[in-house]
Amino acid sequence: MKLFFLLATLCFFTLGRVSSGLPKYEAIFNFGDSLSDTGNFLLSDPLASQVIAKLPYGETFFHHATGRSSDGRLIVDFIAEACELPHLPPYLALKKGGQNFYRGVNFAVAGATVLAPEFLSKLLRGKVGAMLTNYSLSAQLGWFKELKPSLCNTKQECESYFNKALFLVGEIGGNDYNYGFFAGGSIKQLKALVPLVVDAITMATSVLIEEGAVELVVPGNLPIGCLAVYLTFNGSPNKAYYDKRNGCLKAFNAFAKYHNKELKRALGTVEQKYPHARIIYADYYGASMPFFHAPQHYGFTSGSLDVCCGGGGPYNFNNSARCGQIGSKVCKDPSSYANWDGIHLTQAAYSHIAKGLIHGKFTIPI
Repeated sequence: MKLFFLLATLCFFTLGRVSSGLPKYEAIFNFGDSLSDTGNFLLSDPLASQVIAKLPYGETFFHHATGRSSDGRLIVDFIAEACELPHLPPYLALKKGGQNFYRGVNFAVAGATVLAPEFLSKLLRGKVGAMLTNYSLSAQLGWFKELKPSLCNTKQECESYFNKALFLVGEIGGNDYNYGFFAGGSIKQLKALVPLVVDAITMATSVLIEEGAVELVVPGNLPIGCLAVYLTFNGSPNKAYYDKRNGCLKAFNAFAKYHNKELKRALGTVEQKYPHARIIYADYYGASMPFFHAPQHYGFTSGSLDVCCGGGGPYNFNNSARCGQIGSKVCKDPSSYANWDGIHLTQAAYSHIAKGLIHGKFTIPI
């Protein structure tokens, strides 16, 4: 079984071969954090999200801020376009009305964790930075359950509707680790958290299947050792800490790979329990490493580690002058950068990752 997203044509799962008789997706439901949030954080707390509420966020494609943590489109936007569906409206826009939710909804919230914030803080014994939101993955699942009756009523109607829907479960989990790392937690401490995070992701996947989801994509973590925020906070004069091929921090990339390995293993157990469901692992790590290894080959003439929008420093990331804050500046051409603000990538980088998923090279059947 292999997942194919066919650009500008059909978007569907196949059982080993393309079949034009299979229906294309009629809706997408997305859960996650700032890598896929299309406006929920902005709508949930306008004061806390005031930085991403204005340019330069959104400048490249939308030409205004949308609540996306990038200069333009995200991976989920490219997937929606490939499926010939509109960009997913944020769930919290439902309260304002005027949105069509039948063709898909985005429940992702920037700053969201997999584990409940209070539980996560207790696990890390207070060694956790200030959390941006309380809308964890379980809260997003709650939103989906609240919305479900407005999408379908009878069991037969829901089965028919969700059989033609795609569920994106993440990327999420990165913030569970970010909050700990940014507060001084060690790799050893955070590694002990991985089984709990993975179990929560697979539990959420199971819940969605129980609710009617049949086709699900579950992404892994990005190579966090290549992000400017990690490179800045964990810089070292010891060259052995860095990957010679790309300048990324080896230990943090190894941590991301460990999370991803455990996630893939756990998803296998879920598929065994629900053999009717089709679960695909999206390899965000593998899809992004080529442009970190050879940035200029992918059009990133300014490199892959330097930040387009930042306030100076070795990677143009300054924690006291982050993108959108006083003291920061934005580059003239975001498409020549892979790193947008030190934590998130540019539209150009997300486009390359999406292409890797869309053409099937980095979508792995479980």
